Amino acid sequence: MDFFGVDVGGSGIKGAPVDLVHGALAQERHKVLTPQPSRPGPVAAAVKQVVDHFGWTGPVGITFPGVVTDGIIRTAANVDREWVDLPARELFERTLERPVTVVNDADAAGIAEVAFGAAHGRPGVVLVLTFGTGIGSALFVDGTLVPNTELGHLELDGGDAEKRASSAAREVEDLSWPAWAERVGAYLRHVEMLFSPDLLVIGGGISRKSAKFLPLITGVRAPVVPAALHNNAGIVGAAMACAPH
Repeated sequence: MDFFGVDVGGSGIKGAPVDLVHGALAQERHKVLTPQPSRPGPVAAAVKQVVDHFGWTGPVGITFPGVVTDGIIRTAANVDREWVDLPARELFERTLERPVTVVNDADAAGIAEVAFGAAHGRPGVVLVLTFGTGIGSALFVDGTLVPNTELGHLELDGGDAEKRASSAAREVEDLSWPAWAERVGAYLRHVEMLFSPDLLVIGGGISRKSAKFLPLITGVRAPVVPAALHNNAGIVGAAMACAPH
């Protein structure tokens, strides 16, 4: 049976039905640009546009780039501040007129990678990091998620780590792959010092280009591998979140 996942990001909103037997998209994903400014009403309308594209009528799982507790948004670093303390599940259910589950975006990607991807069957401490508009994180201990870690906001070189080492920072500053890899390496060494992970998984759209930067990263003891589900991990994880457990 298929379920539906929507991945809400700072720049794009993408979704698709997901085959949860194989952990793969059941149809080609549909993407729209995130409204600017990314206020709750327009974003919810954009999510509805993605869902309606497929004529989907069942429950929907939705990721959000911020801390999510019981369907309420607690932080919003790369989207409009109006989201903070907003009951997002209620907003999406009202807009979509169906049951909705809302989960942190990196947690969703991590859940998918643990179930179907690069972290499948890996014991110990696993850290999945998504590089995009910001840096998302999903921390697992023996396959159990520690939710809402938001490690992209750790301090690095006097500021938010994601301001220096995200995929967006590479594009905005027009960094070469070696220059960006140096920043990513500094960030990975920092999180390794804090959490001593047994495995680091690098996700987000940039994971498709891992050969350009992963070999350049030095000084990290734990294995560093690209996400197997690449930028579809959030959609798959969102669909998993709304499936009966």
